[in-house]
Amino acid sequence: MPKLEAEISEFLWDALKVHVDVGGRTKDQIVSEALSLYFQSYSNTLYQVSTSSALVEGVYRGAIPVSTLRAHGDLGLGTFEDLDGEMIIVDGQVYQALADGSVHLVADDVKVPFAVITKFEPDHVAALNNCDNVDRIRAEFDKFRESNNLFYAFRVNGKFDSVHVRSVCKTKEGVPLVQAAAAQAEFTYQNIEGTLVGFWSPEYAKSFNVPGYHFHFLSEDRSKGGHVLDCSGKSLKLESHRESMIAVVLPETQEFLSADLSRDPSKDLNKAENSRNK
Repeated sequence: MPKLEAEISEFLWDALKVHVDVGGRTKDQIVSEALSLYFQSYSNTLYQVSTSSALVEGVYRGAIPVSTLRAHGDLGLGTFEDLDGEMIIVDGQVYQALADGSVHLVADDVKVPFAVITKFEPDHVAALNNCDNVDRIRAEFDKFRESNNLFYAFRVNGKFDSVHVRSVCKTKEGVPLVQAAAAQAEFTYQNIEGTLVGFWSPEYAKSFNVPGYHFHFLSEDRSKGGHVLDCSGKSLKLESHRESMIAVVLPETQEFLSADLSRDPSKDLNKAENSRNK
């Protein structure tokens, strides 16, 4: 790795030594983290727009443009203004999976009400040779997680025997998420190559993120995708990335400023994220 030599003030040098002694971290780790923050590269950092509580209460107005989102990472998921479909971010490109089954590359000026993105640099890589369902993927990723108190990003690549996804339908501002998610389109794709994008968030984060696992799918040809309800496959490549920092950008829209976000969103989140058409 490249080595850096620099002159710093006595004050900064003394502060650096204190953090090394007290925090048990190396000088290299502290300097690398400080430079990452300075250049906004956000290594090991989740960048999030708005909160899950706001989404549950029907705050769907766009807050920041896609261009700002893309500046903070290359892998992520979310939704669009008026809850118009599912967002999948793969290799720095933002895609929109609509309720009619189509998938589109999204322009930089489109505004986003809720999203999570990270600069994905895998800490662990493994092969999963036989996957019967999405619970098997979750179980494998559980082995990668050293703690229930940190955030994790995941990527799964390969040929899937089956992928069952949903895309929510465009709805009006203020319609609660549970009600909006009841109107959704579901699709099942067979023998399809693609990528699962996912995150795991701790239970304590339920007021601003979706606790547990959350996956979206995008096909290799970028023509199919959505929020993952189930999947199966063989010879899948699993990658995980631990996140030790999170940056949450709160909207300044009138809808967000006036919303009542005091209610526990976990029950509605679980119902909305896992609901299926019967």
